[in-house]
Amino acid sequence: MAAQEKPIKKLNSIANVVRLLGAAVVVMSINVGAASKMNPDYPALPEPVTNNAVASVNTSEGYFLLSFMGLGSTKTHEAVHNKAWALKLGKDIAINRWQQKSPVPSSLPQSGRLASIAVGVGDMAFIFGGYTVDAAHNEISSPDNFRYDVLKDTYYPIAVTPVPVDDAVALVFQQRYVYLISGWHNDGNVNLVQIYDVKTDTWQQGSPFLGKPVFGHAAAIVSNNILLCDGVKVDAQPDKRRTFSAEPACYHGSIDEKNITKIDWRTVAHPTSTARYRMAAVGDEVTHSAIFVGGSDNPYNYNGIGYNQKPSSPSSQVWRYDFTQSSWQVTDMDTATMDHRGLLGVGSGTGKHFVTLGGMTKQQKVSSAVHRIDL
Repeated sequence: MAAQEKPIKKLNSIANVVRLLGAAVVVMSINVGAASKMNPDYPALPEPVTNNAVASVNTSEGYFLLSFMGLGSTKTHEAVHNKAWALKLGKDIAINRWQQKSPVPSSLPQSGRLASIAVGVGDMAFIFGGYTVDAAHNEISSPDNFRYDVLKDTYYPIAVTPVPVDDAVALVFQQRYVYLISGWHNDGNVNLVQIYDVKTDTWQQGSPFLGKPVFGHAAAIVSNNILLCDGVKVDAQPDKRRTFSAEPACYHGSIDEKNITKIDWRTVAHPTSTARYRMAAVGDEVTHSAIFVGGSDNPYNYNGIGYNQKPSSPSSQVWRYDFTQSSWQVTDMDTATMDHRGLLGVGSGTGKHFVTLGGMTKQQKVSSAVHRIDL
């Protein structure tokens, strides 16, 4: 970490102080290829949230699930917030409760952010980018990045991303490097792979993403294998403003372990030929596979209304890519969900499962659900 970093526990003076609330959580268990059922293990939080950055950390005092920022149930620009909360897990999760934490700081006039991304590295969470939106619907990609210590409830500023992005993906390699891939920067998508070193608090550039630059895509990493799918591309038009369209494409990136900036990108057959937007994704080391959950086949603005002006609907599909066999498995779950920033791993061995926090369900309803996926 940078030797001179200073903690931030409260918002910068230019930011609006937003009162922290929680989000009601309903827990659903989903076996890949099997019907879902309700699971009472996780306690409820009082407030629905979507497009929130999520992470999990393993500390000296236990394992925590974390949620940062996002959009509230009214889905207006005023519902974009900087709230944060944490759940400490234990043998009996039900005896614990979600705890409100200090709001995420901001250097921009709007304190809340959408489409940020977070990851856990050891006992620390790292929060990157996102965008703010004002009453006139102006959107600005945030330069703010933080390291968060849940035990101290403290945010530490870290090095600014060379090109700040939102709606990107973040993947952790060797429990040291965070790969931010593609995403949106103020005026358009970028094809950049920006690599953050958590030990030195520095950035370097990786081999550019060879697919069309996208935002709202999803990706997973297993060992040195990246699988990235879909998202939204920008289309130029001869007689009107640019438009946005889904990009059904998957890519396998292999990181050179001797030179972590080198990535060999290759195409992978798409599992359905229909792109999905804002899926949740995670890599599973046990099965050596990448798992994609939910999303929508109609890309949308933050309120869930498509760029084509049609309401977007969530998907109930689960995609699973086996890196060893180079093959896909597509199944369905009972509940459809979309607008996620990631899957979180919980537990180990036969008890390991994955969860999403919040998101949107049918009719673009901001959800308080935690979906549990057992492999």
